[in-house]
Amino acid sequence: MKVQYLGLEHINGPLVYLKTPENISYNEQVELILKSGERRIGNVITLNEDVTVIQVYEGSDGIDINGVKTELSGKELQIKLSQDCLGRVFNGIGRPIDGLGEIQSDLERDINGVAMNPIARKYPRNFIETGISAIDGLMTLIRGQKLPIFSGSGINHNDLTEQIIRQANIKDDSNFAIVFGLMGAEYETAEFFKKSFKENGVLSKVVTFQNLSNDPSIERILTPKVALTCAEYLAFDLDMQVLVILTDMTAYAESLREISTLKGEIPSRKGYPGYLYSDLASIYERAGILKDKKGSITQIPIITMPNDDISHPIPDLTGYITEGQIVLGRELYQKGITPPINILDSLSRLMKDGIGEEYTRKDHRSISDQIFSSYARVQDVRALAKVLGESDLSDTDKKYLAFGEAFEQRFLNQGKFESRNIIQTLDLALEVLRILPEEELDKI
Repeated sequence: MKVQYLGLEHINGPLVYLKTPENISYNEQVELILKSGERRIGNVITLNEDVTVIQVYEGSDGIDINGVKTELSGKELQIKLSQDCLGRVFNGIGRPIDGLGEIQSDLERDINGVAMNPIARKYPRNFIETGISAIDGLMTLIRGQKLPIFSGSGINHNDLTEQIIRQANIKDDSNFAIVFGLMGAEYETAEFFKKSFKENGVLSKVVTFQNLSNDPSIERILTPKVALTCAEYLAFDLDMQVLVILTDMTAYAESLREISTLKGEIPSRKGYPGYLYSDLASIYERAGILKDKKGSITQIPIITMPNDDISHPIPDLTGYITEGQIVLGRELYQKGITPPINILDSLSRLMKDGIGEEYTRKDHRSISDQIFSSYARVQDVRALAKVLGESDLSDTDKKYLAFGEAFEQRFLNQGKFESRNIIQTLDLALEVLRILPEEELDKI
């Protein structure tokens, strides 16, 4: 039974304060009904004997303290789910915004979810092919993995995101879907993704949840939770292999900091709340494979690093929780290398368990090891060349310089619409390695 209360105590940004009613519970969903009839969703975030604090996900602009009604739902925030979600576009709190009407379903799920029980998890195996050589060959994305992308400010990670969504596939399973959570994005960015999905025929396998920069920032706190709730339904109810891409988690963390400040909480590093680690973990740990289920959730969160600082709290804490990282390098970006993936700062900790003869090719691991070893030597030779001059280098060192240039221009650099399967990627890696003397190839 829904109960309504008239009036509020006061308003502070997206937070509204209500005299504590009877039978209200923490995290309960509420609706604020304005005089105009407009309804705004919120939930209870602080509960004491006198005052209840509600965060309003669509902002508090235009709310009259005396005229607004607060309606208690008696349950936590939920969204409707159906297979018809595929191909649809929703806002950051799960409401359709594509003009195709509401989702017709009786199934509703609590968006908060829970992290997967470690005992119930199945160890990730097999890989998801992105068609991007640097990722597939050197930091392979394993099904059920959490593999973030760290990008510097100004580096266009949206092109890489769009290419992954357009090209990603699983060879032995056509039951594949992508859940895309967009947070704090410009309108032009959202339109870029929508146009790409339609023109390239991938819209039918993508569910999009978008929160734009001019939408209330408080709404961003819900977007990844809503996206993951949809992903869990597709993976564990419909047995689909689901790839979740969340961009930009920095915008999410900024909103979390904003709300923490308004609540008067004691800040931690750089003003972020002390529970930032556990909050990020509650999102990232909703990815994986369950033993008794056929589906899987693989997660690629994208983080913009302020001032290219990988030790900033957001990428730093993300690195503790996830299983590797893909780092976009500014030096490669300035050279015009696309995507500008710095392989020496990147890794996939689960790669070894999803490659090899059974999954990709027998020589995959040795080729990858050789590339990393040889490219690391390239950096040393380039540093030496700046001191001595290239003409004074040994013949072997000159070969390494040639290899480094060919590796960046032919292997790392990849056209926006160029998709390479894993065999093409490994063959290209071998071709580039042949520039080096045979005695230098000690990993193959």
